[in-house]
Amino acid sequence: MIKLGLVGYPLGHSLSPKIHRTAFNHCGIEGIYTLFSIHSTNTKELNCLIGKIRSEDITGLNVTIPYKQTIISLLDDLTPRAENIGAVNTIYLKNNKLIGDNTDAPGFLAHVYALLSMEAKKSKIIKKALVLGAGGAARAVVYSLVSDGWDVIVAARRIKQAQALIEQFPGHQSKLTGFALQPDVLRSILPDMRLVINATPVGMSPNIDESPWPKGVSFPHQAIFYDLVYNPRETKFVLDARAAGLQASTGLGMLVEQAALAFEIWTGYNVPRATLLSAVEDK
Repeated sequence: MIKLGLVGYPLGHSLSPKIHRTAFNHCGIEGIYTLFSIHSTNTKELNCLIGKIRSEDITGLNVTIPYKQTIISLLDDLTPRAENIGAVNTIYLKNNKLIGDNTDAPGFLAHVYALLSMEAKKSKIIKKALVLGAGGAARAVVYSLVSDGWDVIVAARRIKQAQALIEQFPGHQSKLTGFALQPDVLRSILPDMRLVINATPVGMSPNIDESPWPKGVSFPHQAIFYDLVYNPRETKFVLDARAAGLQASTGLGMLVEQAALAFEIWTGYNVPRATLLSAVEDK
């Protein structure tokens, strides 16, 4: 039996078990996916859990808040992608070494291009993006975009936050710019944006009436809006963009993509995304 799981805190609303149970069933694999809700102060339990991968009692783990960065010190090696991002969301054992990978970045990019696919067939995509936020969630997004040739503006509440994130990608300085997340600043940079991503937790349940988008700032008419938040299924950020006639999506597709990529790392099986999405849509 394949034993997988997710470590983080809190995990009460995680959709990962549904996604991976669907993957097991689709592939005809006997397996379980367990939520390991471990408070950040419980280092003994976290170490014990990681040890279970090393002893092969567990095949692999997904990692979420607050451990995507701190768990690195417990691993033996990182994939180049995880090392560049500085965050891990997938752990597995290879050649008796605990390896950390990051499937958030390719998962995000795959879903974005799925949204852009129809227009991409008509004309060349303008690769200019605005990322709201400079925390852990923004790392994978920024890395995936600049690695794919996008020009990215990072806007955070404090400009020092944006600059600190940019400094983590020294090989892509020419593609990155940092600004303060303020109305006047946004108005000056929005006309050229093709993609706007909310990488903050603003608007996440239970604070569903909040949005990271400043009041009084118009939406760029040619942009696609993407919210990494997927709980609720339609955030205020997404609803407001749609009300303005724009294409907008939550991060549910990214969640499915990153899960599918992790499942393939652990099992070798590539599960159709539509199959996994059907397990969590409108549930």
